[in-house]
Amino acid sequence: MASTTLDAIKITKGTDKLTLYQFNTKIAKHYFCSVCGIYTHHQRRSDPTQYGFNVACLEGVNPYELADVPVMDGINHPADRK
Repeated sequence: MASTTLDAIKITKGTDKLTLYQFNTKIAKHYFCSVCGIYTHHQRRSDPTQYGFNVACLEGVNPYELADVPVMDGINHPADRK
């Protein structure tokens, strides 16, 4: 995940495939692809003027090639590691 302001992100295609999920206070907005289920981005509860976005969803970006950036595989939570 990376962060940006709401006005600095532009979804260029696939908006019709996004599904919104909200829980608890319903301030945060979590978006998923309704076709494959990938978590694409979210509007933060802690700062609703920001989006957190899944870098792996950016065309042409391979998060495994970014230097010094921890990559989560979506299966193993960091708290589960010994």
